[in-house]
Amino acid sequence: MITGAQQRQMFDAADRLLDARRTNKPIMDLPADLQPQTMEEAYCVQDRMALAYEAIGGWKVGAPSADATPMFAPMPLAWISCSGCEMRGHTHRYRGLEAEIAFLIGEDLPAKKTPYTREEVLGAIESCHPAIEVLESAFADPTKVARLSMIGDMQMHGGFVYGPACPDWQRIDFSQERVTLAIDGAVRVERTGSNTSGDLLRLLPFLANEGAARTGGIRRGEWITTGSWTGVELAAAGDAVDVQFSTAGKVGLRFGVEGSELPD
Repeated sequence: MITGAQQRQMFDAADRLLDARRTNKPIMDLPADLQPQTMEEAYCVQDRMALAYEAIGGWKVGAPSADATPMFAPMPLAWISCSGCEMRGHTHRYRGLEAEIAFLIGEDLPAKKTPYTREEVLGAIESCHPAIEVLESAFADPTKVARLSMIGDMQMHGGFVYGPACPDWQRIDFSQERVTLAIDGAVRVERTGSNTSGDLLRLLPFLANEGAARTGGIRRGEWITTGSWTGVELAAAGDAVDVQFSTAGKVGLRFGVEGSELPD
């Protein structure tokens, strides 16, 4: 638990991050006294930001290695789109791209005292989809800020685009699944079995038990996207992005050109 004084500091940190994102005036880092010092404080910043963005449409969750504890962040419903969309608006500045595998939840998984088993959570999945996470940041260069500051900034989440459902996804051997990420037809990344969390399905019960419990659990109709297969690739205004998984399918988006912004 964090103290009331710490909470007020984290709320101030969240407000600064929100202002930087909304005005497209990125900051170098949070002031030292507002930087989260623990994961609990970083998640407190996320909670405050999520409230400002209103309805949650899902969660991102991932881990940097097979042994690492996963990290998570909420995904605002307003930032979720289907394949073929155009991403417009002045808040698309960084335009980071990650190819991912995502799941649509078909049953509520409310917070409870007894932890969910892997089988319970997998049984609640309605469908599996190829996806692109778009990364954005309140920071001018998110690779140079304190790690917990980056995690507090909704773990750089800026958008989520999903492709068609993959039939019989339970038969996919994710350790052998291949992926390519192309920008304007040029392949930037081609990898096999490259999700950094190792067994990506382990992320789902973790999220149900640790992450989404912060907001009352995972709800039917929410998305869970499970971390990058490609690292981060950067795009520019006007670029078309295509991700192709060997079994899970294809998903794509295009960034609008400068000046084609949606009203706030």
